[in-house]
Amino acid sequence: MARSNEAISDSSVVVKRPSRWTRARVVLSSMWAHGTGRFSLIVLGIWVVVAIVAIFWTPLPLNYSNGFEAWQGPSLRHWMGTDGTGADAFSWLMSGSTVNLIIAVTTVLFTAVVGLLMGSIMVSRSTMLSHGAVVATDALISVPTVLIALMLAAPFGATVKGMIFACGLGYGLNLARVARPSMMLAARSPYVESARANGASAVRVFFAHIIPNAKPVIIVQLSLSAATSLLAEAGLTYLGIGVPSGEPSIGRSISTSVGLISIHPTTVIWPGLVATVLVVAMNLFGDSLRDALDPLRNPALRRIGQPQHDQANTAQHASVDDIATTTDMKEVQHAAHQ
Repeated sequence: MARSNEAISDSSVVVKRPSRWTRARVVLSSMWAHGTGRFSLIVLGIWVVVAIVAIFWTPLPLNYSNGFEAWQGPSLRHWMGTDGTGADAFSWLMSGSTVNLIIAVTTVLFTAVVGLLMGSIMVSRSTMLSHGAVVATDALISVPTVLIALMLAAPFGATVKGMIFACGLGYGLNLARVARPSMMLAARSPYVESARANGASAVRVFFAHIIPNAKPVIIVQLSLSAATSLLAEAGLTYLGIGVPSGEPSIGRSISTSVGLISIHPTTVIWPGLVATVLVVAMNLFGDSLRDALDPLRNPALRRIGQPQHDQANTAQHASVDDIATTTDMKEVQHAAHQ
């Protein structure tokens, strides 16, 4: 029986690496299966759709204003009312969602570049370089993002680029500092030392071995930077160093009406509610994505990476096992008769 099983070729086990599409489908399905993930996907999906639609269409033009319609409440013509100039609040909020989406995505990309660059220096094999990067990061993190934006606004004025640079720099340094323990643990691991001994370059080691081990921390921090960039935009715009006057954004919709919140609260409630929901959704999205990408927390992700048995060889295994079982039973019966 043992010899019969050994005769079966090892080719019966076919290791198939799942495609990126399969992996992405499993991750999205896992996120959708949980309430927090479903909520974040729905909210962020609506945000993206509205932001794209606002590029080509809004209920009323942004340059439309009518003094006789100033501070009106919600109606069929103005779904969220009007501001002090008679402009449609919903149209400005739609266009503002496009600007905020661009700010969030750009801030996340810049945060990732700064964070990974500083993180690679922090886990450098050079002790002096690593400690110097840690000290420099701690010193720069102590500088508030608002102060960096003020320093940039002095020579360049209130620009979206300056706000993105200030947010990306601050969040990127924080990302590097938070992810450093995970990166250090991976950089000192035996498999990284083995990869270096086999001639792997420092860049390959960092991207192929160190970053994947720090991926959960990086995902959460990037989602947090996207959410915080929306709050930073609202705060910096209110201070006059964010989105320039005349350009739509969620922060601009809040800042233009916050002075009269006690008289006309709806003009502030709507953009404030949108900002709150988006911030919560982005935070939940990061947590859900982290859990869905973790094979230890996502059984479906483990299953697609397991070896698969070829059907023909599996049937052959079954036939051999049946024959062996029948033979063993006959031998037992023959021994019993004797």
